[in-house]
Amino acid sequence: MPEPDFTPGATMRVDVWLWSVRMFRARSAATTACRGGHVHVDGQRVKAAAKITAGQEIRVRTPGGERILRVTALLATRAAAPIAQRCYEDLTPPPDPALRAPVPRRDRGTGRPTKKDRRALDRLRGRTSD
Repeated sequence: MPEPDFTPGATMRVDVWLWSVRMFRARSAATTACRGGHVHVDGQRVKAAAKITAGQEIRVRTPGGERILRVTALLATRAAAPIAQRCYEDLTPPPDPALRAPVPRRDRGTGRPTKKDRRALDRLRGRTSD
């Protein structure tokens, strides 16, 4: 079982670290995210081979949203989730509850909304100035 490296001054590649702490399912996905500009270390866009140390802040943009992580330890290989979670501090703010609201659905068999229904929905969503 791999253990986190808390040694000060130790370095490792950012793509390997993101893969080992389970931010990406494959190392190639982490490399692609770095290449696409979705990974920033201390506010700077980085390449996959950039070296990171403990204490640095990493911002990762994923389809689920942006994650903000502070590196607390380095992990040489991929490990179980509880071990991986000890290697970073999650600084991501909680999501806005309005964005997590379920999408309203119409009952089956009611057909398309009428013009009156659409106007009522627009008023409810605040899209009109009536």
